[in-house]
Amino acid sequence: MPYKYYWEDFKVGERSVLGSKTFGEDEIIGFAKQFDPQVFHIDKEKAAESFFGGIIASGWHTCSVAMRLMCDAYLNESASIGSPGVDNIRWYKPVRPNDTLRFERIILESRASSSKPHIGIVKSRWEAFNQQDELVMSMEGISMFKRRELAAT
Repeated sequence: MPYKYYWEDFKVGERSVLGSKTFGEDEIIGFAKQFDPQVFHIDKEKAAESFFGGIIASGWHTCSVAMRLMCDAYLNESASIGSPGVDNIRWYKPVRPNDTLRFERIILESRASSSKPHIGIVKSRWEAFNQQDELVMSMEGISMFKRRELAAT
């Protein structure tokens, strides 16, 4: 099956908008109840008394939305063969109910695998900005893709 994106399609320095997402309060609380039940994510009264002064989204919620937008924007149409991991996750500012985040990807590095010539390796940085254009989250990761000219091998 031919893919839309192979390793060769990811150019160093390229910046792409992956999409945006508005975080509703019920969604923030629902995600946190299931995956990150800290009081400032799930309890309005206790959150109001916390350091944050109100409900905020879990950082893991923000990362999960980034992953969904990556899949929708390019991964599900790519010759992706997975990832060995994500590094340097940072949550710079809280994400509050009704914040709309814009997610972007920057290609940092790209190289052919030395041990598996049919694979290319891409290092990316994903960033999320709120409606005030403030950076609220970033993370870096490695992705592996089939190479177009060697995909049949």
